[in-house]
Amino acid sequence: MRLAFMGTPVFAVPTLKALYAAGHDIAAVYTQAPKRAGRGQHEMRSPVHRAAENLGLPVRTPAKLRGNDDEEAFLSALDLDAVIVTAYGLMLPEQILNLPKHGCINVHASLLPRWRGAAPIQAAILAGDVKTGVTIMQMDPDLDRGPILLAESVPLSANATAASVHDTLAALGAELLLRVLVQFPKPTPQRDEEATYAPKLSRADAVIDWTASAEVIERRIRAFTPWPGTLARLEGEPIKILEGTVIDMIGEPGVAIDDHLTIACGSRSLRVTKLQRAGRAALESDDFLRGHPVPSGTRLN
Repeated sequence: MRLAFMGTPVFAVPTLKALYAAGHDIAAVYTQAPKRAGRGQHEMRSPVHRAAENLGLPVRTPAKLRGNDDEEAFLSALDLDAVIVTAYGLMLPEQILNLPKHGCINVHASLLPRWRGAAPIQAAILAGDVKTGVTIMQMDPDLDRGPILLAESVPLSANATAASVHDTLAALGAELLLRVLVQFPKPTPQRDEEATYAPKLSRADAVIDWTASAEVIERRIRAFTPWPGTLARLEGEPIKILEGTVIDMIGEPGVAIDDHLTIACGSRSLRVTKLQRAGRAALESDDFLRGHPVPSGTRLN
């Protein structure tokens, strides 16, 4: 099939590579424009940008598509069978959605209509869901509301992190999309009354609220690994908490209740088992405590 591909982060790369390996004619790859990053403010191309160039595919990086007559004309001239969209980051106007013969097809990292929106993997872990999955959806002008072409679930284990689930769903999404492009199953409308939403995350979401239950905080740690992380302050120093275990102990929220980094929460407690100081390597808590004791009664903010 003659396709355009639209995506930006690492999650989208397996789908792009699978389309290329399957022999589809990828006429153009759209991704977000390079950004300046690091101390030298070097220009950083997106993971999809780099992957597309490695495959020898043409890349376009418009700042927007809505109201962009030049890009609409360019896409129209390509005479596309479909546009494949996965975690692109820009809204597609209705004129572009209607251009290809088979419309625009989205690879979404949840079991729609559950967790529409920007951070579905994190939302599923935060909510304590026992499963998640990938939905291949026919796009329409409303956010993640288009009819479902194919979906498949995977279990969410009790120790699943956003990083591990991300990799599983990225591979699954590529596999399901290839099946859709062969079978083109009949679309099934979503049930709006069952919809839940996963808002975009920010660095502010990393700060731990110790008045929450230990179970909620432990899920936040797993959901926010690797980004935006979960942060606390220990004696004024920011500490990233990487792993923790719920302990059936109680105390004042945010205060260590023993010498083993067990921190009281709104209900029960969280024993920190792995953490990282700013600019340092990650450490198991026992290794950290040998050089930095945290006595009972120490408060974390």
